[in-house]
Amino acid sequence: MIVAARRTPIGTAGHAFKDRTAEDLAATVIAAVAGDLATPVIAAVAGDARVDDVVLGNCMGPGGNLARVSALAAGLGHEVPGLTVDRQCGSGLAAILVAGQAVAAGEMDVVIAGGVESASTAPLRTHPGAAGPYARAPFTPRGRPDPDMGPAAEALAVKYGISRERQDAYAIESHAKALAADFGREIVPIGGRERDERPRVLRAASLARLPAAFVPGGTVTAGNSSPISDGAAAVMLVREQAGVPGLRLVAGAVAGCDPELPGWGPVPAVERVLARAGVGIGQVAAVEIVEAFAAQVLAVTDALGLDPLGADRDRVCAGGGALALGHPWGASGAIAVTRLFTRLTGHGVARGTLGLAAAAVGGGLGVAALFEVV
Repeated sequence: MIVAARRTPIGTAGHAFKDRTAEDLAATVIAAVAGDLATPVIAAVAGDARVDDVVLGNCMGPGGNLARVSALAAGLGHEVPGLTVDRQCGSGLAAILVAGQAVAAGEMDVVIAGGVESASTAPLRTHPGAAGPYARAPFTPRGRPDPDMGPAAEALAVKYGISRERQDAYAIESHAKALAADFGREIVPIGGRERDERPRVLRAASLARLPAAFVPGGTVTAGNSSPISDGAAAVMLVREQAGVPGLRLVAGAVAGCDPELPGWGPVPAVERVLARAGVGIGQVAAVEIVEAFAAQVLAVTDALGLDPLGADRDRVCAGGGALALGHPWGASGAIAVTRLFTRLTGHGVARGTLGLAAAAVGGGLGVAALFEVV
């Protein structure tokens, strides 16, 4: 079960945290979450236990087992090892699932898990003999579809009829929710910054003037896409104990889909999680889906029977999502879980209330997890 969750503010790449390395960002939240071991509520379940491991998702960092480096930078002891997980945009959520499996299996008592991305300081990579760096590693073998996520979101919009107007309306909602939200419980200040950098008031007329960003004449624009960002998030997982509040990890899943439409990945992943738990989407009170693109979120929510612009406005990304806050790739899945923790462990939330986190992944993957208030 998760008993603590924190995140940094999210900065747009090249701006607020342009000089902060991935280990700097990660160490900030790891140290904050580790410090919660001393609180009476967590001590009740953890006793005198110490952190057994740190599992950290990351996509574009420097390598060298970033989780281990970050754990040491956070001041954890030399005995804490560290495992770095790469499932691209689902890395932070995948790391939490890996940690949850270790705790559930009885192999570990306390694990800190999450994700981090510093797009601002990510190294450039080159192949031997190449004239310059390459943009990204391939997501599929040579000869198979391997679109970038922007054109892939455009293809998803075309296939499932997601209009420009709906995409822009969803982006406006995401920013409005983020501006109205109170993130004080979850944000760990860093470098004097206590708020996310990006959320702003968006106007439909302004968004309508933006040109297509990826495909000529398309509907996906800079206004209804998430920005490249820097940030980190971490949660603490411990063995469940009666009387200790938190979020129990009910089920998790990773699923594959057509690499040509990678944004579709959350659909089979969520369906698998719900089937394992024996519940329907109507029983889930809170949904956090990584908002890489409005088109992608709307295609997925349509398929799952959710209406984030109507009846489910307060269920889906109630405090805004990556469109407004930013999308630090390796951290975003963990940020989604942190948002669920804040939403579901506040006053007045009944035991048994369910929350769902999900992310799409380049190459045709989806990651999802279902949590329950205990």
